[in-house]
Amino acid sequence: MRLNLPNLLTILRLLAAPGVAIMFLYFNRPWADWFALILFVTAAITDFLDGYLARAWKQESKLGAMLDPIADKAMVIIALLVITGFSGMNPWILMPATLIMFREVFVSGLREFLGDTAGTLKVTTLAKWKTTAQMTAIAVLFAKGAFEHYLIDQTIGMDQATIDGILNGTIPDEVGLRWKEFGAAASWWAGIALLWAAAALTLITGWDYFRKSLPYLKDEM
Repeated sequence: MRLNLPNLLTILRLLAAPGVAIMFLYFNRPWADWFALILFVTAAITDFLDGYLARAWKQESKLGAMLDPIADKAMVIIALLVITGFSGMNPWILMPATLIMFREVFVSGLREFLGDTAGTLKVTTLAKWKTTAQMTAIAVLFAKGAFEHYLIDQTIGMDQATIDGILNGTIPDEVGLRWKEFGAAASWWAGIALLWAAAALTLITGWDYFRKSLPYLKDEM
C-alpha cells in the first residue's frame, strides 16, 4: 500500500465523516452547524481533489480505489442521519434520506456479492453527479440549521406580535431577523429540492447497477 497525498486526502475524508456528528456532541448550536458545514464542505472538496491528483500524478492505487467510495458513503450517510435528527424527522427530509441510504446499502451489498465481477459496476458520470447533488444538498441543509438557530435565539423573550411586526416590516429590525428568516427559508427549500433531486439520481443509478448485475445473479441450470 502506498500512502501518497491522494490516499492521505481520502483517509482524512473518511475520518471527517464521523467528525460531522461529533460537532453536535461537543459544540452548542449554531456553532455546531457551522463547524459541521465547514468540515463537510472541506471533506467534499477533497473528494474531487484526491481523484484529480491521483490521475494527474499517476498515483492511482488499489487503496485509494477501495477507500474513496467508502469515504463518500460514510460522509453522506452520517450527515443525513444528523440532518434528519435536527430536522425533527421531517418527512420532506426523512423520505429522500431513507431512499438514498437504502440505495447505498443495496449497491454496497451487491458489489460485495459480485466479488471479482464487481468491476462491471463501474462508477458512471451520472453516479458522480448523484454524489455531487447529495453533498451540495447536505451542505445547504447544514446552513439552514445555522440560520434557523440564530433566528430562534434572537426571538427569545419576544412576544409573537413583536416577531410578526419585525418580519412584516412594521417594527424596525434591529437584530436582523428578516435576513435570518430569509436565509433559513431559502436554504431549506433549496436543500429540499437538491435532496429530492439527489434521491432521484440515486435511485436511477441504483437501478442501472442492478440491471448490469442481473446476468451474474442467475442460477446455473
